[in-house]
Amino acid sequence: MNTQTAFLTNQTAVPTPASEAPATGLPLDESWRKSIPAQVFLNHFFAMDYHIQHKSDLDDLSRFPIFNDFKGGVSEEGRKALEKLLLNSWSAEYALRITPVVNDEQYLQSSLHWTFPQAYYSVLFSARAFLAVQGINVSNEELIRKRIGNMVVRGYYPASIGYYALGPLNSYSYRRLPMGIRNVKADLGLPSRAGTAQAELTQFLKTTRDQRIKALRNAIQNNPKTALRSPRTGEVLQKFGAEQYKMLAKQIGYTTYFDMLSRLRISSNNREIERFVDSEIDVRLFHQSLVNIVSHANAVHEAYIAKALGLEGFRQLVAKLPTYLQEGFLRERIQTLIEPMLGVGTAPTERLAA
Repeated sequence: MNTQTAFLTNQTAVPTPASEAPATGLPLDESWRKSIPAQVFLNHFFAMDYHIQHKSDLDDLSRFPIFNDFKGGVSEEGRKALEKLLLNSWSAEYALRITPVVNDEQYLQSSLHWTFPQAYYSVLFSARAFLAVQGINVSNEELIRKRIGNMVVRGYYPASIGYYALGPLNSYSYRRLPMGIRNVKADLGLPSRAGTAQAELTQFLKTTRDQRIKALRNAIQNNPKTALRSPRTGEVLQKFGAEQYKMLAKQIGYTTYFDMLSRLRISSNNREIERFVDSEIDVRLFHQSLVNIVSHANAVHEAYIAKALGLEGFRQLVAKLPTYLQEGFLRERIQTLIEPMLGVGTAPTERLAA
């Protein structure tokens, strides 16, 4: 059994409501009912992780013309900024990785308050570094989101995180998830096949895009200076039609893996996080899925950064890090992915270990 197969077969199955419901049709346990929103969120991120492991395609980058033709670099001043961005990314990933080591379920449950944003910000900072070596120095998260979305569509990312959604509300189009539409996941169990994982990802894209479109609509309509009005009465529109939603869709751009990860930041900033802390879900599995997703996305960004700086330049950057960051997961990523991808050592491994 290879590493990928072992990962997919050793996951802890979470009982679905159907399996927990008594044969008499009595109501489900109340604590489980309260856990359903958290279970759905876990399923979404587990599906992201499952899709990554199933595709096992990090080494595909080395065969992408867009990767092989990738050019970039930084000035001396820009290098210092790049070092800071990567330090922030790797520090957040390190903190995310050490949390599940603690063998205390209550602590793990409470740790969601900081592991959610750690996962998002680790990828955010590596994405900023990825953009920085292309001369794109932006800190505004909305601009970063749009830039990364465009790069997903243009094919910078492997298929494992290269999917996206576009279009107006209720008329979305989903790309690079061919089995997502054909498969319907009708229960709350974890995805166990490629088709159900893609169906889960399609649903995750939908709800994420729904949130963005509705938030943008509210922001526009709640501001008297920007609110769309009825041409007949001059009153602020209470309902949007197809044309208005097309306008919002164009303004938002694409919905990608980056938007999905940003929901970790959103959840950490309001009372929504409490539903995860107080729920009966497999928190350790949630942590592991987040670690795997962050490792994968960061590895893609790091490969492009190393391509832009040259392997020696990238090594010099890493050499300035604290020892605890130089060793462990980062050293393994450099040896098993980046060095082979840039023509040093053996071919990249089939799956990058998280």
